[in-house]
Order: sequence, then C-alpha cells, then structure tokens
Amino acid sequence: MIRLGVNIDHVATVRQARRALEPDPVAAAVLALLGGSDGITVHLREDRRHIQDRDVRLLRQIVTQRLNLEMAAVEAIVGIACEIKPDEATLVPERRQELTTEGGLDVVANQDAVGRAVERLLGAGIEVALFIDPDPRQIEKARLLGAMAVEIQTARYSETRSAAERQRELSALEEAAAFARQQGLHLHLGHGLTYTNVQPLCRIAGVEELNIGHSIVARAVLVGLERAVREMKEAIRLAEETHR
Repeated sequence: MIRLGVNIDHVATVRQARRALEPDPVAAAVLALLGGSDGITVHLREDRRHIQDRDVRLLRQIVTQRLNLEMAAVEAIVGIACEIKPDEATLVPERRQELTTEGGLDVVANQDAVGRAVERLLGAGIEVALFIDPDPRQIEKARLLGAMAVEIQTARYSETRSAAERQRELSALEEAAAFARQQGLHLHLGHGLTYTNVQPLCRIAGVEELNIGHSIVARAVLVGLERAVREMKEAIRLAEETHR
C-alpha cells in the first residue's frame, strides 16, 4: 500500500495570516492521523512563514507515524532537524519570493551544500530524501551523495491542461521512477497532487509514498480534515486495486 504523507503547512498559513493561536497545525496532525494518514509532512522555512519551531517540536512528540521535515540545505535548519530527529528529512529548494516550492532541488549545481547536509542528517540517524525534478542526472547525483530516497516533483504533471501534455509528463515520471529504482533509491512523489489527478501516479511501479497538502487542506475546509484524509486514502487504494 502506498503511504500517504499529509502536508499540513497550509493549516499554519491560515494561523499566521492573523498571527493567531488557531488553527493549530499540531491539532490538525492528530486529525489527519485519525483519518488514516501514514505520516505528517511539514516544511520549516527559513522565513518561518507558516510552520514554526514550536510546531515541529510538538509534532515530534505526538506524531506516532512518520514525521517528514522538509527543509533547505542550510546549516541552521539542518541543526534543528538533527536536534528534533524527524523520521525523514526531505531537502528542497527554497526562495523567499515564491508562493510554494518551485521545481526540484538542483543537486548537481549545489552538490557541496547538499552533500554536507545529507552527511550531517544521516549522522543523526535521520533518513534523507531529495526533492528533485524527473531528471536522471539529478537522481544519480542524489544516490552518489548518499540520499536514501528521492521525491520526484510532480508539478509539471499536475499543471498540464491537455490529455497529450498529461501523458507526456506521466511518461517522464514513469521513466524517472524506473531509473530511481535502478539506482536503489526509495521512490516518493509529490507537489500539486489532487483527488482527481493522483490515480495514474499510483500505478507507477515502485512508488512508496505520496506527499499531498493543499488539496487535502482545501477539501478539509468544506468537509473536515479526517474525512478529507480518508477520501484521499480511498482514492489511492482504489487506484492501486484497479492496477493489480
């Protein structure tokens, strides 16, 4: 069964819009786990625009499933991760001006900084994944730097407007996934996934984990977080069953 990691950053975004105490992303994590989430994902940004240090510390105490901490490969954030010890750290690119993560981490161009971060995280006993484009060069470099997994970004697939475009991007993801498996890497996918576009990705051989945030939180505004998570889990389950 493919794991579902629920990203609760946008719960914190609503809270930070008023610098208020609610909604609390820690409470949201509890509801997501009750709804069947296999783990919780949060991105501790350098500018602390949504998730705060307090959130990550409390999440480590209450998340009994996998806690995945997304972060830039910068010394200060890596230090926090090594102290808190999430189950997994996913290194991502980060720009202050962006609304959300744009594209994958350029591991080839930033191999020194990424390599230092990977080494330090692994030394603290934390599994490391790199969030990268579906590019064989990036995947190979991820393996050479010691990453255990890659999370292949699905933004281009998610943003397609025609069937032909979607099939082209899906094929690119399938090829990248096959190459990652050949490299001995665990395979995760994420970015822009929704209830209506996730099914084809569940049929890619070797996918172990999907990280989904905005679509689930947006649905939760209307139906509640537990139900929103259950519905995404069901969409994944049905896609896997029909592929068998």
